[in-house]
Amino acid sequence: LSNMLLVLGCAFFAGGVHHKEQSFNKSGVMTNASLLCLGVMGMSLPSALHATDTEIAGTVSEVSLSRYASCLLLLMYIVFLYFQLVSHKEYFEEEKDEDEEDEESELGFWEAIYYMAAITICIALLSDYIVDTIEGAAKGWGCPVSFVSVIILPIVGNAAEHASAVMFAVKNKMDIAMGVAVGSATQISLFVIPFCVLVGWAMDKPLDLNFHVFETLSLAITVLTVTFVISNGRSNWLKGLVLTLAYVILAASFFCHAEPPQNGLSSSSKILIN
Repeated sequence: LSNMLLVLGCAFFAGGVHHKEQSFNKSGVMTNASLLCLGVMGMSLPSALHATDTEIAGTVSEVSLSRYASCLLLLMYIVFLYFQLVSHKEYFEEEKDEDEEDEESELGFWEAIYYMAAITICIALLSDYIVDTIEGAAKGWGCPVSFVSVIILPIVGNAAEHASAVMFAVKNKMDIAMGVAVGSATQISLFVIPFCVLVGWAMDKPLDLNFHVFETLSLAITVLTVTFVISNGRSNWLKGLVLTLAYVILAASFFCHAEPPQNGLSSSSKILIN
């Protein structure tokens, strides 16, 4: 939610302030949007099944459906990688100006891999600590757990992505900015969340894709809004303001929303935090 609304909105707004109108590769972005819609479908049906109380075998049906959907979403992600890197890579390449010069890379390949691995390990340790303390922090601040986990933490955790997307937008490198914002959201919905469900399955943990009705509806509305905004392959500061204000409205709604006391911080919510 943070990547698709706040990060993308700020990038559109910052880029629009410096450039009257900017363009990006519409084919690649709409491909990501269609995959996001598929991810929303995979995550919304278990929630709908639970909300309508139509499970054949109770929570077992939710878990089975979630695992089945996760396998298909992971398969789709693998196919998407082939589509992006091999068969239709031109959809995702940045359109360069004739007078633009290539920038020299500051890090080598293996050096970049080393830094990414080290940072990933640190983030994994910190994420585990945050998940263990989030309920206490929410009580101490006097706000719902969902508000802290869905709104506050992503703003801090996505600071690097936020800054890089804005920087690329100001430099009129919109394809890279779109990759940071929309591409990462696609990766989370098709790879990270389904992979966590399958890891839980391997550990004999009943992790499912039931994010509850409110959270699922928020995700669906967000994907729909972003899809409409990016559908013409152009951006300006007004579109950025629309997405940013949509995030503010979403933040206010999560501040007014609280999970039932017996649920606490669900396993699905912990996936979103990590």
